[in-house]
Amino acid sequence: MKISIEGVKSFIPAATINEQIAAGKNASASQIRDIIQKSLSKQRLDPAETAALLSVTDPELRQLILVGAHELKEKIYGNRIVLFAPLYVGNECINDCVYCGFRISNQECHRSTLSKQDLIAETKALVETGHKRLIMVYGEHPMYSAEYIADTVQTVYDTKYKKGEIRRVNINAAPLDIEGFRVVKSAGIGTYQIFQETYNEEVYKKLHPSGPKSSFLWRLDGLDRAMQAGIDDLGIGALMGLTDWKFEVMGLLYHTIHLEDRFGVGPHTISFPRIEPANGTEFAERPPFQVSDEDFKHLVATIRLSVPYTGMILTAREPIAIRNEVLNYGVSQIDAGSSIGVGDYSNKDEESKKKSQFVLGDTRSLDDVIFELAQHGYIPSFCTSCYRAGRTGEHFMEFAIPGFVKRFCTPNALLTFAEYLYDFSSARTLQAGLELIEREAALIEDAGMQASVRSKLAEMKAGSRDLYY
Repeated sequence: MKISIEGVKSFIPAATINEQIAAGKNASASQIRDIIQKSLSKQRLDPAETAALLSVTDPELRQLILVGAHELKEKIYGNRIVLFAPLYVGNECINDCVYCGFRISNQECHRSTLSKQDLIAETKALVETGHKRLIMVYGEHPMYSAEYIADTVQTVYDTKYKKGEIRRVNINAAPLDIEGFRVVKSAGIGTYQIFQETYNEEVYKKLHPSGPKSSFLWRLDGLDRAMQAGIDDLGIGALMGLTDWKFEVMGLLYHTIHLEDRFGVGPHTISFPRIEPANGTEFAERPPFQVSDEDFKHLVATIRLSVPYTGMILTAREPIAIRNEVLNYGVSQIDAGSSIGVGDYSNKDEESKKKSQFVLGDTRSLDDVIFELAQHGYIPSFCTSCYRAGRTGEHFMEFAIPGFVKRFCTPNALLTFAEYLYDFSSARTLQAGLELIEREAALIEDAGMQASVRSKLAEMKAGSRDLYY
């Protein structure tokens, strides 16, 4: 693959962003309230409005933003939380990103790549716990070509084990050229996720001294090429802690606007992980722009209000207490029962830390997470129906932007949750889950849909599986 940035221009106006953040500090309380109300009408905010929210420091106004984000998420997605697991395929890497445990100069990293049999074993271990959705993660290395990625995805899809299988695979890997993206798409992937890491180009250059990732524009243009190749479900993200978090949120918004303007479709998901310690990586121990818990809550809520229709991913990097709280502020997807060492699910060993990219903050089992979600009134969902029913890209946005997606999501969440409960859960989770399903089914306002859901739930109890709308 030849990297070419001919004709590529940055759509991140750094000077303008800094001016907007500075001007945002002058927003009045009434202006902040008006911005929140605009978002609650399910309209995406413009950069100046987002900058105003980001600049709020008054505790009462910040609380209004948190409340608004919670209300908006309920309006669009309801109280469901989609669950997935990361599956690290290999940690070979030719980049030298100063914050990453996989960087080529890190002599403490134990390099490992799953063989086909190892990958099958990892998939079986995940399926056995009840997972249906994965994000497969690869270092950037010539051995992880588009053909290799497609082949490993197909291996996962082909692995059926006991009562389950993986029904959706997302990808977190290096940017490809258009032809490479076409190859990966042919494997039936869901979302292709590329984190820009930092949208500050000057900071980016300092943190990525060598390797293909050193090209800011090649990476920034990556999802444009994916869209041109026909992958219309895209995930964007920034690693919080590399520079000012306000700038990063603005970068995410400008990336969203760029995709909307050029392709008519914004990102399917936005990720906002905070940098965490990594083996042999001094930079990650003391990130220069560490984000406090209070600021983290605020940035999550601001992203939700800024881009109402986009899924938001909260990872197990975060400690349990923060994860539980931030769920209230617009998050729609989380990973659970996660392990990030190559081969950890089927064969965790003493080398695990040395094969991991960073350290996890939440190491609860999938069942423990699901039990706690149910206890707090969230519907755990393993739904993959939109992708198999063709509701992706522009078609998905037609449903999601006005909030109609909730009509599909709640029934499908209940069905996938029931399937998990009958096949994989502990006794305590089964009881808590069935009680939650009964309460939620009774809340479905459309009588015909409620009857249909109850009918499918009865089929599920009798042994049917993989039922969806």
